[in-house]
Amino acid sequence: MRTISHVMAAKPASTSDRTSDVFDPNQGNVQAQVTLGGQAELDAAVDAALAAQPAWAATNPQRRARVMFKFKELVEANMDELAAMLSREHGKVIADAKGDVQRGLEVIEFCCGIPHALKGEYTQGAGPGIDVYSMRQPIGIGAGITPFNFPAMIPMWMFGPAIATGNAFILKPSERDPSCPVRLVELMHEAGLPEGILQCLHGDKEMVDAILDHPAIGGVSFVGSSDIAHYVYQRGVAAGKRVQAMGGAKNHGIVLPDADLDQVVNDLSGAAFGSAGERCMALPVVVPVGEETADRLREKMIPAMEALRVGISTDDEAHYGPVVNAAHKQRVENWIQTGVDEGAELVVDGRGFELQGHEEGFFIGPSLFDHVKPDMESYKEEIFGPVLQMVRAETFEDALNLPSTHQYGNGVAIFTRNGHAAREFAHRVNVGMVGINVPIPVPVAYHSFGGWKRSAFGDINQHGMEGVRFWTKTKTITQRWPDGTASGDNKDAFVIPTMG
Repeated sequence: MRTISHVMAAKPASTSDRTSDVFDPNQGNVQAQVTLGGQAELDAAVDAALAAQPAWAATNPQRRARVMFKFKELVEANMDELAAMLSREHGKVIADAKGDVQRGLEVIEFCCGIPHALKGEYTQGAGPGIDVYSMRQPIGIGAGITPFNFPAMIPMWMFGPAIATGNAFILKPSERDPSCPVRLVELMHEAGLPEGILQCLHGDKEMVDAILDHPAIGGVSFVGSSDIAHYVYQRGVAAGKRVQAMGGAKNHGIVLPDADLDQVVNDLSGAAFGSAGERCMALPVVVPVGEETADRLREKMIPAMEALRVGISTDDEAHYGPVVNAAHKQRVENWIQTGVDEGAELVVDGRGFELQGHEEGFFIGPSLFDHVKPDMESYKEEIFGPVLQMVRAETFEDALNLPSTHQYGNGVAIFTRNGHAAREFAHRVNVGMVGINVPIPVPVAYHSFGGWKRSAFGDINQHGMEGVRFWTKTKTITQRWPDGTASGDNKDAFVIPTMG
């Protein structure tokens, strides 16, 4: 059986014999095993990073950018291989897998402009003969702990800005689908990155805790569930690190009576069920305003769901594939049952779905709930599967209140032709990322990604200029060059610029 190992600059003093199974979601069988590391592997990786990082930080940003350009070229040349590798372990269809890679690559494209992004500030004449300027310097060693649902995009979101700004980086990807992250690290080395600057270590909670506690690691970026994100944030900050920890979501789509319902249904089909709903920016809750809007939307939604094709990840005609493993399939089906038990109307039941020839695969059909209430646990919590819940609202204010008071605040969308209503909603809603007639409002790479409330812990978002700020620290210099002519009683006393 194939074994997936660490990508390290040096072999650790002792290696772990622990492994974890990597499944084929299409067939339900184990296709590989990944080696799980611990403290010894992390210590060896940190030692290599400490040795390599000063020289990398001293490399001028143009040369660092050239490595990013070359890496971009290599990823594009190997797109088919990366997508197939990702799809085989995650289960998302090839088109979604290529999108996963491409969205990460867009952050790399931003990082190709790092010489401009690292420029500091300068003030001439802040005081008599005094100038003040600032510079951004790398924090040293960063680490990223990434989830299974985007095994290409999120690692690149993290290691791209971290490396471009002069840091060394240790990547700990999900053990559920580790092959694509490993290949990305290999391609970065092929692009000319010095040994020790980017390493990939596999592991479970033991490795995560070792990363959070290691005194030489200055910053940690995390994406996962909210409970774990909170844990990572608290433990990392207690150890003196800067931490950005992105958690779960329950994104809402508000549908006003004037919305184009055909477009809404088309958008919901992709946003709620694409990638089997395993996205933190999926749209699992739709909020039609008014009973007539709700009834019309439901009438159109059912046949659209019936037209969705669930297939193996290599099926070019499939809209989505299996979920990642048997445990996650069971979790999603348990949430569906919880919704039934709580009194929501299960309009379309995706449980029990089987694909001929792949009966042991981890497939779930699309599900639709109506008359979901805000006090239901199935509404409060993230299901993370191909399940759409309809919560009916009487008024615009009621609809605005639902995402604003929910425990999660990652993304939200509003569908309307009314510019005033859209502007009002975007201004007032208590959520970090807003889409106006855009169902999945993930910002472009030169902006930044980050939610509010229990969707994000920490003060700085991912990628864009926020990412540059997270992976660097600001140093400010106040300088004066005396002209050498003053002496005795005529010698000017130094005055702090703000007091001049």
